[in-house]
Amino acid sequence: MSTTVVKTGTEGKTWGGGNEPLKASYGKMMMWFFIVSDALTFTGFLAAYGFSRFKYIGSWPIADEVFTHVPFLHGQELPMIYVALMTFILIMSSVTMVLAVDAGHRMDKAKVTLYMFLTIIGGVIFLGSQAWEWATFIKGEYGAIQTKGGQILQFVDTNGKRVALADFAVAQESMRREHEANKGVWYEAEKPLPTFTLNEVIAGLEANPNVLVRTETLNENGHKTILSREASLDRIKNDGKAVVEGANLIVNEYGAPLFADFFFFITGFHGFHVFSGIVLNIIIFFNVVIGTYQRRGSYEMVEKVGLYWHFVDLVWVFVFTFFYLV
Repeated sequence: MSTTVVKTGTEGKTWGGGNEPLKASYGKMMMWFFIVSDALTFTGFLAAYGFSRFKYIGSWPIADEVFTHVPFLHGQELPMIYVALMTFILIMSSVTMVLAVDAGHRMDKAKVTLYMFLTIIGGVIFLGSQAWEWATFIKGEYGAIQTKGGQILQFVDTNGKRVALADFAVAQESMRREHEANKGVWYEAEKPLPTFTLNEVIAGLEANPNVLVRTETLNENGHKTILSREASLDRIKNDGKAVVEGANLIVNEYGAPLFADFFFFITGFHGFHVFSGIVLNIIIFFNVVIGTYQRRGSYEMVEKVGLYWHFVDLVWVFVFTFFYLV
């Protein structure tokens, strides 16, 4: 029995494509392999987020009510404005990266230096904005009550506008004492105490007839259900468990805790990619400044780090869509 071996390209070799398959260098091919594998990772995370949101669609936080803050504009309801600005800055940094790559093809060192610098500045602004957004999300603004069943009860006025606990809670004399070293209980672990106790919130609700309770359950119109005055008092007194301020991996004043879990994990993972990209851009920037690539006669390193930066920008478009728009 004979076996026929089919050979392609050069005699005795199975690969005849040369040293640059698809006319891409080894470095570019490896960058593309990394981007594809990383894209699959982000796809898995966003798919998990989508399935979880579908499962808890009736109690999922509304993005327009969560992300309403803008630095230096306290008390203003500006939903999605700052997030849209962050997105615009990141996309513009991708544009400056394209210009840097184009200048590199023309061996224009001065233009490459300028556009790389602008790209780094855009990345730093985005990363700082994301850190500010995290801090604001963790701190919270209104406060809420967690029920014995783990649901979140928020407060609104008769027009349906959110009301903060500080606007109606009645301060009372309390024996609360935080565990501190100078009080002799430093060895006992304790979570930070909320600004108000449950009793103070109940007293404030009783004293303000224009304040109502809003549950996290959505009605047939896609809006959160607002209870009547009697039902509000009854729900807080009989089902209230603890005061919640802000969001963390355990509780979330805006709604389902799973939303905060995904938000911190996915945006944090993307933020790590942005930070890594900034570090790479800084290294490449200084190599451009000292003329390393000019002497080599090629700015391919700028192009390779540019591929990574474009990928990071593209991923943010999907993260922005999933968390803020859908």
